[in-house]
Amino acid sequence: MADNGMRGRVKGLLAGPPHAALEPQAPPEPPMEAKPAPVAQREALQVLTLAQRTAEEHLASANRQADKIHADAQAAAEDIVRDAEAHARDIRDEAADTLDEARATADRIAREAQAQAEAARNEAEEILADARAQAELVAKDAQAKADELKHQAELRYQDVVGSLIVKREGLQQQIEALEQFDRDYRTRLQAFMQSQLRALWVDEPRAGDPEPADPTPLVPAQRTE
Repeated sequence: MADNGMRGRVKGLLAGPPHAALEPQAPPEPPMEAKPAPVAQREALQVLTLAQRTAEEHLASANRQADKIHADAQAAAEDIVRDAEAHARDIRDEAADTLDEARATADRIAREAQAQAEAARNEAEEILADARAQAELVAKDAQAKADELKHQAELRYQDVVGSLIVKREGLQQQIEALEQFDRDYRTRLQAFMQSQLRALWVDEPRAGDPEPADPTPLVPAQRTE
């Protein structure tokens, strides 16, 4: 089940990067919780390992198939040669029981049997040569597929790592924007508080100021905007 799920993830990764990673960045927002980079890298390495293992399985299967073809061809060739040699021995044994005619006939049949054995050997060699050529083609095709899978897995690994770097840079920009906003807000708040304190200081009577001559209460100074 885990291998099937991982193979599904390999197919998803080979389909191409998500379109969301290509969209422009939105205005600064609070940073979202992102998947840690080591986890994504580990998953990418698992994808690469699975692809390499799948390629090795394909190559091993091709080698087993080639070995079976070679063994079957070798067995068939040995059977043909063994049958031809047995047939030739039987003919020579029968020819030994006769005189000149039988001996001449035996020689002729022996030559024919030898020719058949030679033809069988030639046919067996051709079968072996064809089997070797087919095995080499199968092995080359399997190796090419394995190399292609490995290359695609490496490309997907690089794409995943690159997308993580882009996401990290985007989050860093959001954090810097929030920090700048916090600094600006604190500066404006401090200026506002200082202006309020100055206004309160103008409204309150200061120590040592002379008392007014008439009992009319002092009118507080108007605040300047």
